[in-house]
Amino acid sequence: MARAIWSGVLTFGLVTLPVQLFTATEDHTVHFRQVQRGTSDRIRYKRVNERTGEEVGYDDIVKGYDLGGGDYVLVDPDELDEIAPGRSQVVEITGFVDLDQVEPVYFDRTYYLAPGGEEYAKIYDVLRRALDQENKTGVATFVMRGKQHLVALRAQEEVLVLHTLHWADEVRDPHEELPALPEGGEATSRELDSARRLIDALSVHWNPEDYHDTYEERVRELVDAKAEGREVVSGEAPPEPSNVISLMDLLQRSVEQSRAGREQPSTGRGHPERRPAGGKGERSKRRGAAGARGRLEQLSKDELYEQATRRDIAGRSKMNKDQLIEALGRAAS
Repeated sequence: MARAIWSGVLTFGLVTLPVQLFTATEDHTVHFRQVQRGTSDRIRYKRVNERTGEEVGYDDIVKGYDLGGGDYVLVDPDELDEIAPGRSQVVEITGFVDLDQVEPVYFDRTYYLAPGGEEYAKIYDVLRRALDQENKTGVATFVMRGKQHLVALRAQEEVLVLHTLHWADEVRDPHEELPALPEGGEATSRELDSARRLIDALSVHWNPEDYHDTYEERVRELVDAKAEGREVVSGEAPPEPSNVISLMDLLQRSVEQSRAGREQPSTGRGHPERRPAGGKGERSKRRGAAGARGRLEQLSKDELYEQATRRDIAGRSKMNKDQLIEALGRAAS
């Protein structure tokens, strides 16, 4: 069982609820160590005094605010703890807002919030159910690891979730950061209607288990291939940008393609199901094979790779899109 990374109390109105904070996510990224090229020698970093060249221990390091000209204001970590707001470790909800009012750009990290003991389960459940029924999120601040955080508290099924948020001055203005933004009214009504039909045709029910990190799988396969001395083939280049002149035609064809794919029975993962060719004779087999290939051609390379992974097709990490289609077609026959 995970250990709490923070403990304190949550307050709303005159109600005080002891709580514990737990990390809600974990990192599955493939991590590499730094080594010198041509050797297996590890590269390590040291904390070195730039004037003396001597290594410095953690206990002898303080923070310094640069005033310029080589002058610093030195601050000890204990001094930062003494001035930290909310040292009583309180998550104080100052208000409730509609859930959809908080723009996604403000969200940072996600944590689970648990009651501080079984005796507080009722208070916890009352708050969770009320937030869920009102479709509200609680806005609060608290201090963790020497930093004050703006947070949003919201309800999920059976658990309260706490999101740390970026402060307003940490979110960049897109009009100042981006080189250009499109002017309003550039799209025609026919183009917008086609785009809306395409969105409708591609709409699915959100199921996070339908998605996984195919890039991480390819990194692991790359490592395995190099360890075994096998050749590594690069993936295909990204597609060319669409020509704005043919936008209407591309949208309409995309809608037709998506609808044709949706007419096929679903495998439960959002992809068309491949059925064995029915009927008698070679002509029926050819029609079935052509139909299966057509359905595969409608999928992206990542979707093809996902199917190849489920079928454990050897060498899939080195295949381009056409090779994946051929391999999946052979596996289905």
